[in-house]
Amino acid sequence: MNKQLTIKAVSAALLSIGLAMGASVAYAHGDETHKKPTANAPISTDEHPFGKQGDPKKVSRTITIDMSDTMRFTPGDITVKEGETIKFLVANKGKIMHEMVLGTMDELKKHGELMKKNPGMEHDEPYMSHVGPSKKEEMVWQFTKAGEFFYACLIPGHFEAGMIGKITVKKG
Repeated sequence: MNKQLTIKAVSAALLSIGLAMGASVAYAHGDETHKKPTANAPISTDEHPFGKQGDPKKVSRTITIDMSDTMRFTPGDITVKEGETIKFLVANKGKIMHEMVLGTMDELKKHGELMKKNPGMEHDEPYMSHVGPSKKEEMVWQFTKAGEFFYACLIPGHFEAGMIGKITVKKG
């Protein structure tokens, strides 16, 4: 009888640990769920409503975007010119994983909902930067159309907490 109780207790403990680990990995949305683009990867020619991947050799300027555990980006608003190629230096000043994803508001909302349903999904898009605590990443993007676009952290709960910024692209 004691042996059965011990086996049940150990099994329950292992199950709890397994569930907790699984939940923390899904919640953390860590580096293991995102592919890093390689330095020698060709530049994508895919055009999006908010632009296309930029050529690192044709960067117009660098903008540093800080992310924090207060669920905010600094700066929260940026202005660029149509045709400008920006190198974003994305710095996570927090203690948890954050990301910067460029897009239209509709695209960001749709992708955010997908992230809630599939927190372990992999990404390797040039308009996404996933940054671990106290780390930095670079993202080069060319804004090919004037308009209002956004950047957000789509880790479940972050977008809803207000982790979003605005990009105004002025006519060139």
